[in-house]
Amino acid sequence: MGRTYLFECSRCGYRAKVAGRPERGSVCFVQTIVCKDCKELYDAVVRLKAAEFGEVDARKREFGLRAKLAKPLRRAEAPPAFQSALNHLALPGAKRYKWMEFDLSCPKSARHRVAVWKETDPCPRCGVCLEKHPLPFRIWD
Repeated sequence: MGRTYLFECSRCGYRAKVAGRPERGSVCFVQTIVCKDCKELYDAVVRLKAAEFGEVDARKREFGLRAKLAKPLRRAEAPPAFQSALNHLALPGAKRYKWMEFDLSCPKSARHRVAVWKETDPCPRCGVCLEKHPLPFRIWD
């Protein structure tokens, strides 16, 4: 189970809802990053569990409404946003799953410069240490 915490800056008032470290759930792994161009903190998806369909299953899905609903997840160059990874549902009829791995990148633009951020690192805007709320903001799986 992954946990998301609220981090606040006492100097500039910046607030972020991120894990603050690498976290893992049953369907995705995230890493907290700082975008040096946006000056924001994000949880970037680094691994995602996706359905893998065989050739026989692909032929079955070619017909009817089920084909529109059960499209296999392809290898993407850009990782999905954290919220969409949490909303990713298991596809009906999938018997095998595989892990897709992604590089760290900013969800706003893939050209932005990013770095790994830990909960002891400073605020991305003013450089003061962020305060972590003791209770999780969200527990996700």
